[in-house]
Amino acid sequence: MSDLHYFKPDWILKSTERLTVDLCIYGASSAGITAACEAMKRGKSCVLLQPGKFIGGLTTGGLGWTDHGRKNVIGGMSRDFYRRVGKIYGKDEEFHFEPHAATAVYEEMLKEQNVDLRLCQYFEKATVAAGKITEIALMGGLRVAAKMFIDATYEGDLMAGAGVSYFVGREPNSKYNETLSGIQVLEKHQFGNPVDPYVTEGDPKSGLLPGIIAEDLSTKIGQGDLRVQAYNFRICMTDDPALKIDWEKPKDFDPMQYVLAGRWFRGPKDAYNEQLRNPDPMVISKFDVFSNKTKGGFSKTDTNNHGPVSSDFIGANYEWPEACCETREKIFQAHVTYQRGFYWYMANSPDVPERYRKAYARWGLPKDEFTATENWPHQLYVREARRLVSDHVITEADCRGTAVSQDSVAMGSYAMDSHNCSRFVKIENGKARVLNDGDVQIPAAAYPISYRSIVPKRTEVKNLFVAVCLSSSHIAYGSARMEPVFMALGQSAAIAASLAIDANVAVQDVKYADLQKELLAIGQVLTLAKSEG
Repeated sequence: MSDLHYFKPDWILKSTERLTVDLCIYGASSAGITAACEAMKRGKSCVLLQPGKFIGGLTTGGLGWTDHGRKNVIGGMSRDFYRRVGKIYGKDEEFHFEPHAATAVYEEMLKEQNVDLRLCQYFEKATVAAGKITEIALMGGLRVAAKMFIDATYEGDLMAGAGVSYFVGREPNSKYNETLSGIQVLEKHQFGNPVDPYVTEGDPKSGLLPGIIAEDLSTKIGQGDLRVQAYNFRICMTDDPALKIDWEKPKDFDPMQYVLAGRWFRGPKDAYNEQLRNPDPMVISKFDVFSNKTKGGFSKTDTNNHGPVSSDFIGANYEWPEACCETREKIFQAHVTYQRGFYWYMANSPDVPERYRKAYARWGLPKDEFTATENWPHQLYVREARRLVSDHVITEADCRGTAVSQDSVAMGSYAMDSHNCSRFVKIENGKARVLNDGDVQIPAAAYPISYRSIVPKRTEVKNLFVAVCLSSSHIAYGSARMEPVFMALGQSAAIAASLAIDANVAVQDVKYADLQKELLAIGQVLTLAKSEG
């Protein structure tokens, strides 16, 4: 039976156990794993709770072509992870890897530290008293009391359950004196040629195609809203005939979801050549190829969204950040169906030019990856959900290097990167066309990430760290939301938690000088000047 789910009621483990530990970590993402390993190294009792059956988040879930930015700002356990992966491939380190390789490394790390990992543990509620989380309850009955807690999920469920301040969506540019948050209609991953948005071309009465809104967002540039950037699955594909599984048409295939792609391909040739500036036939997916990862010269990929209409299911994820498990499961399955349908469509539809059909048909899912989940990734790419709002918010100024935090616990350096958030109708010269909103890809400096951005406001919870849904604006999160950064933040949070426990102080009162000393001792890179080459 396939485990290709976010949640199933029969996954819930019934328990009457009451567990008491020094540190409770919710979420076995990259951040959660490094946090748990570091806590155990420091002699703290720890439990790592994972909603679902699989560990490692995106790092094991298909994102094998690591978005690392500047490698010289990656240190500590994060850099060690990539060195461990490198050993598998006979290299000093490797940032491009197959999903099963990442899984093997994380399992090795957890085993080395004897981490108490509990799978299929879904958050239910938190008990907060006198400004501290005293206990959390999991579906099924498990209760965990701890001195310190770390939320290492992509969604921030524990953070929200503890009642701390957070935000979902895009702030207006005016909120933090930015230029790139809020609604953005730019040229990247955009319909460079007019494409009709209606079910029947030229007929507004026929209604809009799925996922398109009637509001002209191009008149609202920089305004905030509650939309989040699109999700997809990062797909490992192969062209090895011995491994390849051909694309199959989903049983719930909805041809209306792909009409935009067909219309785009019917446009001028430069719609899919010049505009994308990509000579590779795989134009509306981004194929990052891992060469020589299979025998016989065949390859595997980390395949991402690319172009105006691709594997991103734009507009289908708005409920995810605050949804219950049952609703997330429906959204998860809708994304599976959409993306499977997209690949089948690209390989088989007569609306797609023949050379592209042949190119897509050359690839398929590898038989030796994700064997428990129909060879499909187990992790939906939740690019952003809730974001903590603390006493320090990382903004565009940090990413550009015009604001520099003096209490660094890790560094970011990847571009300010947001995928599209919506599709809308714009009337030009009396004719309707569809445009995408939200894609931003602007280079960033190497910048420190403030300790205050991973702990709640001083007036709120005193024993919680937020290692993934850190305090940042929408566009700054687009830079910080990379897996090497999450690993670093998880490890730094565990060190800070250990110091807070030893000193019996609130997380907001950890002395940064003491924390900085510990972080430097384990090789964490905190400033560009201190980074290695």
